[in-house]
Amino acid sequence: MKLTVNVIGAGLSGCEAAYQLAKRGVYVRLFEMKKNKKSPAHKLDSFAELVCSNSFRSNDINNAVGLLKEELRMMDSLIIKTADEVKVNAGSSLAVDRELFSLAVTKKIKENPLIEIVDEEVTKIPNGPTIIATGPLTSDSLSKDLSDFFGLPYLYFYDAIAPVILKDSIDFNKAYYKSRWDKGDNSYINCPFTKEEYINWYNELIKLESIEEHPFEIKVFEGCMPFEEMAKRGIDTLRFGPMKPVGLHYNGLKPYAVVQLREDNLSKTMYNIVGFQTKLKYSSQDRIIRMIPGLENAEIIRHGSMHRNTFINAPEIINEYYQTKKRSDLFICGQLSGVEGYVESTGSAIVASINMARYLKGEDLIAFPKETALGIHAFYISHAPKDNFQPMNINYGIFLPLKDDIKKSNRKEAYSNRAREKLKEFKLEREE
Repeated sequence: MKLTVNVIGAGLSGCEAAYQLAKRGVYVRLFEMKKNKKSPAHKLDSFAELVCSNSFRSNDINNAVGLLKEELRMMDSLIIKTADEVKVNAGSSLAVDRELFSLAVTKKIKENPLIEIVDEEVTKIPNGPTIIATGPLTSDSLSKDLSDFFGLPYLYFYDAIAPVILKDSIDFNKAYYKSRWDKGDNSYINCPFTKEEYINWYNELIKLESIEEHPFEIKVFEGCMPFEEMAKRGIDTLRFGPMKPVGLHYNGLKPYAVVQLREDNLSKTMYNIVGFQTKLKYSSQDRIIRMIPGLENAEIIRHGSMHRNTFINAPEIINEYYQTKKRSDLFICGQLSGVEGYVESTGSAIVASINMARYLKGEDLIAFPKETALGIHAFYISHAPKDNFQPMNINYGIFLPLKDDIKKSNRKEAYSNRAREKLKEFKLEREE
């Protein structure tokens, strides 16, 4: 009898889940609605479209997200493998050309003989083994069916997309290339402020108009906080956040604040403004961006915007296998499951798909070691407090404690070494 799984959604987590299932001999029906119906944030017909940043964040294996990426490489992740193939210069981070990345993932999925593409919207939870990976932009109809099925309210908040600037419109008499502390290849473009320039810019920013909020409650995840909202917390909040000048001195210049721009495509013609996710009106964006030194004549080829993000109350609904508690043949992964971020969504898909394959074969489900990023993230979101659950990026704050005798300066390396060793043992024991 052919083992078959429905995978709903061909974003990062859906494509990863389909690939991992097919690797294990499972036939996949991958549903994607984009050819017939797109969300406001999606533009491409191809899969794994990146609608926010083009960065998968740090590649440093001693950084929590860098460690998670390394674990994903160890698990033969389709998404990370493809990102490595189409990466653009981004210092010590992994960033990609959006369109090439999406096309490459789509090609690999469509060429897989065990994956059938179904171009239609899924409005109700299908019968039979299913992985739902519809992401933060899950359609209204499926969202309602999920909410009705679980009998619990959904939580809504908004993600913000950062503006993209045409490189040729940047004034390099003021801007300069440098990565923080000269880590990586100095591929970031930096726009420095004097104290006077920053104060004038800040005072203008806090007066600008934002897009009106929708009538229902908006929950803003801290990692995607619009920069104008951060500014309202105090004049120095941005200077200690995305505009931090530390490590960005240049030719004797010690800027008071710095705006950084990162490559957005392989041809290096477009750059996005790092940490400048926004819900400002377009006219307000035009004004405040062109007050940044070096961007006075900036050609903004994509304005920032807000889009809905939908996620479940994970500790109520799923376990650490990403299996729903109410229906054993139903799994949820990706941002809909309560993880936050591209890399974290990909990781959740690997855990969910491995366990779905085991479920179909009548084998015991497996939890990844809690010493690993994959394991502790799955454990955290499935055991977090239920009354005020919020999405979570991977970070060392949720890891199991290290031995007390490890110096603070060595802890990140110790976390990384422990995790990779545990994952090696885990793979050998199960031949994963």
